[in-house]
Amino acid sequence: QLQLVESGGGLVQPGGSLRLSCAASGFTLDSYGIGWFRQAPGKEREGVSYIRNSGLFTNSADSVKGRFTISRDRAKNTVYLQMNSLKPEDTAVYYCAARKGGLGGLDPRLYDYWGQGTQVTVSS
Repeated sequence: QLQLVESGGGLVQPGGSLRLSCAASGFTLDSYGIGWFRQAPGKEREGVSYIRNSGLFTNSADSVKGRFTISRDRAKNTVYLQMNSLKPEDTAVYYCAARKGGLGGLDPRLYDYWGQGTQVTVSS
């Protein structure tokens, strides 16, 4: 069964850091583009960052550039989102998603498989 599982969320103070993990089971991530998305209460799901299957191309939303970094570990079949200098407005449920064909993108409609999400709360 194809499954994506996010982990690493939690409560952190402004300015702090978290690393989210997206682990795949039932399939290998090598052929997929992987994206991270977030959804805050009352807001639409928005793209945060993505990485193509090659691992050589990444892109992020302007709101997180310079603070968030996406990476992948092929041996562990896992994609990470390192989040630094967190702000209260980063508070949301974070999801990872896989897109067939290896490309990425910040539009959630491009993705085929989704995890259940992990809560990130930035608050003092």
